[in-house]
Amino acid sequence: MIKILLRTWRTLPLWVHLLASRIIRPRFRVAVAALIFDQHGQVLLFKHTYRKFEWGIPAGGLEHREQPEQAMIREFFEETGMQIEVQKLLLAQSAKEDHNVSLIYLCKIVSGTFQESLEISEMKYFDVTRLPQMLFAEKDLIRQVASGAIS
Repeated sequence: MIKILLRTWRTLPLWVHLLASRIIRPRFRVAVAALIFDQHGQVLLFKHTYRKFEWGIPAGGLEHREQPEQAMIREFFEETGMQIEVQKLLLAQSAKEDHNVSLIYLCKIVSGTFQESLEISEMKYFDVTRLPQMLFAEKDLIRQVASGAIS
C-alpha cells in the first residue's frame, strides 16, 4: 500500500509537492545530504520512489535531538542497508522554496550491500557531465563540488 501511495505522490505536479511541504512543515527543516564519488570521479545518485525527478543525491531529515552527521549515517543506512563515513562538511545552505536548511557532506561507503527500500529503488554512479534528469540545484551542487569550486 505504501509503495502505491509513494508512486502516486511522484505523479503529482511539482507545485503540489512544494505546497504540501509548506503546509506540513511551515518552519525551516534541517536536512542532510551526502555526496559520494567513486575512484573515477563519478557521483552516487539514488533513484527515489516518491520524487517527481526520480534521481537525486542521498538525503534526509534530522530527527529531534539528533546530530547532523549521525542523521546522515542513519538515513543512508535506512535507505540502502549500507554504512557510510562522513568525511567533512562541504556546505550549509538554505532554500526558501522548500523551507530547508541543508548540510551537505562529503562521504564514503565503508561497508554493506545495497538493499532496495520503500524510498530508494536503485543506486548508481553517474559521470558528472552526464547526469540524469534531476533537480537543477542538485546538478549544480554536484558540478561545483566536482570542479573544486566547493571543497
